[in-house]
Amino acid sequence: MAQESQTRKVVYSAVQPSGTLTIGNYIGAVRNWLRLQEEYDCFFAMADMHAITVRQEPAELRRRTLELAALYLACGVDPQKCALYVQSHVSAHAELCWVLNTVTYVGEASRMTQFKDKSQKHADNINMGLMDYPVLMAADVLLYQTDLVPVGADQKQHLELTRDLAIRFNNRYGETFKVPEPLIPKQTARIGSLQEPEKKMSKSDENPNASVFLSDDRDTILRKFKRAVTDSDNRIAAAEEKLGITNLLNIYCAFKGCTMSEAEAQFSGFGYGDFKLAVGETVADALAPIQSEQRRLLADKGYLAEQLSSGAERAFKAARKTLSKVYRKVGFWRE
Repeated sequence: MAQESQTRKVVYSAVQPSGTLTIGNYIGAVRNWLRLQEEYDCFFAMADMHAITVRQEPAELRRRTLELAALYLACGVDPQKCALYVQSHVSAHAELCWVLNTVTYVGEASRMTQFKDKSQKHADNINMGLMDYPVLMAADVLLYQTDLVPVGADQKQHLELTRDLAIRFNNRYGETFKVPEPLIPKQTARIGSLQEPEKKMSKSDENPNASVFLSDDRDTILRKFKRAVTDSDNRIAAAEEKLGITNLLNIYCAFKGCTMSEAEAQFSGFGYGDFKLAVGETVADALAPIQSEQRRLLADKGYLAEQLSSGAERAFKAARKTLSKVYRKVGFWRE
């Protein structure tokens, strides 16, 4: 990784350990990480510092952080090919965030959609961390002289702010940061809620039957798919007016590795009940080895700690170079 980092572009991505990942997260993000680690110099983080902008049970946060790390490894993230680490283990994230605060305007921070959304959801805990969240996110990205950031629709605004802050800092203090570009993943089917397919599947959905989690056991997965919303015409085909069936076909294709037309042909003449069972079994079969490997890894916490420590060391070395440059630029005295 160290030698290749001079020629390969840098990718940064992070996920909060604030809930169990869904199959939508797996299809849309985690599986992309496996491809990215082969093509780029990647930094993948468990964003525990972001997580505490909303109240967390400390023991639960520690547990979920380790579970998420084990899950990534079980899915195929290779710690020899990327830096896999816990965000709070690299203090430069917080240090750069403070400096970037001085080039961030209150108005632009308060306009962030996520700040507005979380303020409404957590009206009893509207803290400065919620407003500063996108500045910390900018620090995450800019620390590693990141070229590309995988983004979904809900993160585009944050990346725009990151770019603005990088340009503003460079204009004020001289060339310091790379200005990152969005990395639009190769076309991946949007995975919708099993109960409201017009909505994206979410790990925070209050309906327990709406999302399939990577931690769900086989019986739970099959039950959720049996209860998935369909329609009344009993025809298995993708169409705008058949969102439920289209969503199930997308899920099947994503896990089976087939095209939509191949899936439609395979299920021609099937009833909805048999079709939903087949999709559920396909998902359960695909997740079983991942779940088994995650359990094995969680039983070896020494190995997990070793891998995360190694990842944090790699991240620290890269981050420290950037932070030292920033400190010199803003006028902090160093021997």
